[in-house]
Amino acid sequence: MRYVQGRARRARAALAAVVTWAGLLSGAAGCAADGSVGGAFGPPGGGEHIRVAPGDGSKDVRPDAGLRVRVPDGRLESVEVVVSRDARESPVPGRISADGRTWRPDDARLALAAKYTVDAVAVDGDGRRSARHTTFTTHVPAERFIGYVAPEDRSTVGTGMIVSLEFNRKIVHRAAVERAVRVTARPAVEIRPHWFGGSRLDFRPEHYWKPGTRVTVDLRLRDIEGAPGVYGLQDRTFTFTVGRSQVSVVDAARHTMRVRRDGELLATVPVTAGARKTPTYNGKMVITEMLEVTRMDSRTVGFGGEYDIPDVPHAIRLTDSGTFLHGNYWADAEVFGRSNVSHGCVGLRDVKGGGADTPAGWFFDRSLVGDVVEVVNSRDEQVAADNGLGGWNMNWRKWKAGSAVK
Repeated sequence: MRYVQGRARRARAALAAVVTWAGLLSGAAGCAADGSVGGAFGPPGGGEHIRVAPGDGSKDVRPDAGLRVRVPDGRLESVEVVVSRDARESPVPGRISADGRTWRPDDARLALAAKYTVDAVAVDGDGRRSARHTTFTTHVPAERFIGYVAPEDRSTVGTGMIVSLEFNRKIVHRAAVERAVRVTARPAVEIRPHWFGGSRLDFRPEHYWKPGTRVTVDLRLRDIEGAPGVYGLQDRTFTFTVGRSQVSVVDAARHTMRVRRDGELLATVPVTAGARKTPTYNGKMVITEMLEVTRMDSRTVGFGGEYDIPDVPHAIRLTDSGTFLHGNYWADAEVFGRSNVSHGCVGLRDVKGGGADTPAGWFFDRSLVGDVVEVVNSRDEQVAADNGLGGWNMNWRKWKAGSAVK
């Protein structure tokens, strides 16, 4: 930024020096009222033949209006354009055409809520220079949208993590928004998007991530029109790292959970799953939240007043609808590994306040957001792909079909 401002100041200083020098020789140098420079640079008002669109002083210019500087004859010698927004100035890259008569920016779209300053110098057929200085301001949207990204920036996650964006406004122009989000990985792997309705966009590879993968999420949503009159606000980058692989399989019929780390069996843990009337979902679920202690009230998940426990320890969220894998200190110890008595969660033996040496504490301490917990042999249906990060339950062909870019 300092370099650009310095260069602009030097250009203006050089321009002023030439005008002063010409004035000493001719006594006729001067500046026209519209910002064009006459005298040694041509006749008074000579800068008017440098035509800038949008026009000088224009307001509320739309992003697709386009920016162009041109001369009907002669050639453009230099064009400098600066955009100012959020109290920051940035140069606008662009090119003069081969015939020297037109300058256009590299990016045809204008930034919103911004001020543009254009300084152009042209030379006519007789070698006379003229200059023009113009400004205009662009449209300030009344409504903006942002995307909330999971996982957190610079986090380390399990191999089942799905990149998920929740938008605070319903997205109508889904293809435009999808093109403005780029998810890449190192080592490289194919990553594809899938829309769930108009406010959620998820990304994943065909199979679980490889341990050690570094994933980058580039949001270039600034000024993208997500719905009529609603424009994006974000222009930033998130990164996260994939840690070791841990997949745990809960067998609801056997009342066990087999925990595998990098393919090796770590432990078989006795559990209690959902009872006959309130079974646990089948399918692959991804850990999205880990709480040392939380309150669980049956009224918040569609039940009556069956329970309200203020201090559930080692609570690991598996679905948005309220499925947790958690410590349980209130049930008889005999139920773990023998029967299913929960309201749909998976319970592990624990003590009040949570114990590090209990099955629940052991599993909590060895888990990451992004780890996979798969439930099999339950009496319930398969978990929906949009209930939490349940996208691994959808085959690759169907997943790819959820893209808005065809």
